Amino acid sequence: MGDLTRVTIDFETSHLVFPILIAIILGLLGLAIAIRDRARIAAAVPYWRRTLAAMDKPRFLGTIALTLVYFSAMVPVGDIWPNTGLGFLLCSIPYILATGLLFMHERRPRQVLPLVVVALAGPVFVWWLFTYPLFLTLP
Repeated sequence: MGDLTRVTIDFETSHLVFPILIAIILGLLGLAIAIRDRARIAAAVPYWRRTLAAMDKPRFLGTIALTLVYFSAMVPVGDIWPNTGLGFLLCSIPYILATGLLFMHERRPRQVLPLVVVALAGPVFVWWLFTYPLFLTLP
């Protein structure tokens, strides 16, 4: 009877309960929508074929690749200097620069200079804002 008033919490996994629950609910809702609207989804296939044929594949795929590398590298780089946010800072600068260069049509020095300034100033400002005034650590 004494066990009824005793609560034990597994802190290693307790924070995962709600994200898993929400993911399951969203998955079931998405499946229900896909089943309900299967005719409209099938009718949209020609539209998506035209869209995929006409899109700028190097920029689209390059952005996806850069984003995957960015998020994959942030934690390992941050683990070198834990709880400092340098993983965010050191990964965000080249990510913003590379993404900006990927989307630029002409890459003359006069046009690249503002991008370099933004790629340096933006992440440094966000890192400073989260680290000092807000006391939050980034990865």
